[in-house]
Amino acid sequence: MQVLKFGGTSVGSIENMVSVRHIIDSPQPKIVVLSAMSGTTNALVAIAAAAREGDVATAHKTRGELQSRYDDVIEQLFTDKHIKSLVIGYVDEVFAEVERITVEKEITLQMEEAIVAQGELLSTFIFCHFLQQEGLSAALLPALEFMRIDKDNEPDQFYIRQNLERVIENAGQHTIYITQGFICRNYSGEISNLQRGGSDYTATIVGAAIESSEVQIWTDIDGFHNNDPRFVEETKAIGAWDP
Repeated sequence: MQVLKFGGTSVGSIENMVSVRHIIDSPQPKIVVLSAMSGTTNALVAIAAAAREGDVATAHKTRGELQSRYDDVIEQLFTDKHIKSLVIGYVDEVFAEVERITVEKEITLQMEEAIVAQGELLSTFIFCHFLQQEGLSAALLPALEFMRIDKDNEPDQFYIRQNLERVIENAGQHTIYITQGFICRNYSGEISNLQRGGSDYTATIVGAAIESSEVQIWTDIDGFHNNDPRFVEETKAIGAWDP
């Protein structure tokens, strides 16, 4: 079984979602790890920060703008009325929960991390149902049911392997399994994350857990560069890498 990871830009627009759908449409079983849609994590971090400072108005405004973006995506992406209704209901629930947390009198670190985790939960739910609408055999593997870090913030390999196997079995036989990058639970069972860039880490952890034949990290940047071309002009591609 392959593991393929796609970042936020890859699921950040209708066109890119369609492209990813074609990339993964093959008979070989695979687990697809997704980041949050581009811009979502930053917005959720801003919402959490505003709520922590007691700036409920800013948190409410940012949440509304973010939800409006998701509403637009859903409107364009889904043509099946039943699936569209399911997705709208889920997205509404997610943003209602974010709103509920932001009006709490005291915002804890656990609450902040719960807010930030919603990005990956949204992207995977939307994309999995898009695949189902398109007739592909796809199912969700909830990362919060198998991805855990220990007291040293290292992956709990035994727990992950054991529970990922169970989650796959419970999902049934499918060609494509969709799961969340970045998010996990800590040793106490609370929602946590693998920090920025954690989706790549998730993909490799999952690959090791299932003894995958291949882990692919897909990005919108061709090859390796000496810097990030999204932020630095005139970067150079690295033709060979000698570790």
